[in-house]
Amino acid sequence: MTATTSFTGDANPYAGGDPYADYRTADFPFTRHVDLADRRLGGAVVAANDEFFAQRENLLLPGPAEFDPEHFGHKGKIMDGWETRRRRGASADHPWPTADDHDWALVRLGTPGVIRGIVVDTAHFRGNHPQAVSVEGASVAGSPSPEELLGDDVKWTTLVPRTPVGGHAANGFSVATEQRFTHLRVNQHPDGGIARLRVYGEVVPDPGWLAVLGAFDVVALENGGRVEDASDLFYSPASHTIQPGRSRKMDDGWETRRRRDRGHDWIRYRLAAQARIRALEIDTAYLKGNSAGWASVSVRDGDDGAWTEILPRTRLQPDAVHRFVLPEPAVGTHARVDIYPDGGISRLRLFGSLTEEGAARLTARHQELGG
Repeated sequence: MTATTSFTGDANPYAGGDPYADYRTADFPFTRHVDLADRRLGGAVVAANDEFFAQRENLLLPGPAEFDPEHFGHKGKIMDGWETRRRRGASADHPWPTADDHDWALVRLGTPGVIRGIVVDTAHFRGNHPQAVSVEGASVAGSPSPEELLGDDVKWTTLVPRTPVGGHAANGFSVATEQRFTHLRVNQHPDGGIARLRVYGEVVPDPGWLAVLGAFDVVALENGGRVEDASDLFYSPASHTIQPGRSRKMDDGWETRRRRDRGHDWIRYRLAAQARIRALEIDTAYLKGNSAGWASVSVRDGDDGAWTEILPRTRLQPDAVHRFVLPEPAVGTHARVDIYPDGGISRLRLFGSLTEEGAARLTARHQELGG
């Protein structure tokens, strides 16, 4: 683990105007990965030892934390994050917390995976942020209760050692532990508030579960698919196209800027593993005057394989689901959707099953990572 950029100490008191004007942040390379703790993937904060001022669930809310300087309640300033009460010592002679005193929250990842980086965001916590944080990871099968996670038989691995952090800042940490994790324990020393937690990494699905499913969406994030590259990310991430469920608003899909040339836009994906694709779906939900005009889909087998078109350039309708059954299965490890000339799609689904080779490689990786 290394702190990518170090922020320490309090931020200046809020002086009015844009609360993010003096927010401290940096470019973290690992944010190109999916957020494994995303609520849309099933992430949750299942327990915390204290949430006196602000509830733990705020940690995983999508979007940046909001700040209302006039928002107060009976317990004090209402913050958009997880905030604990001030810790005290044992007596008047020792009013300070001990070096080991800390607050904690247990996080269930939405999808198990290898963690590449963590952002502990203290936005708007200017003088009430923790002095330091630490993060541990565990791999526990099934759906354990908080009591089970806190049991003596659960092995926790340090991902972020106790490290000073700054207030009103995105505190980023790269992680180099090659292991599959299902849960995190986030510690703040000794107390304070954290606005958001983001856990970036690579999904490592359970091959046994996928085998039982038979046919499934082989490009879906939750099944191990991911975006490798895209021509344009102006309005929204390309990874939105492989999120669970249908899009519920326009910016829950992928939309490009308006082209003023003769080109077109595209996204390239890596599938969960080598798969045999039998059908596909392109959804343009909530994209009405800005949906793509036409789309085509291609696959290739291997990083250097040739692209084979499995759906020729086809007219798309706005705010509609388009389904296609392939005349014969297409085998590949990668897929590409091309849209013409620009605009967007909300979801891409590729339905099929893993080949024997794909299943074997996925199983080997799962075992190698301790799954």
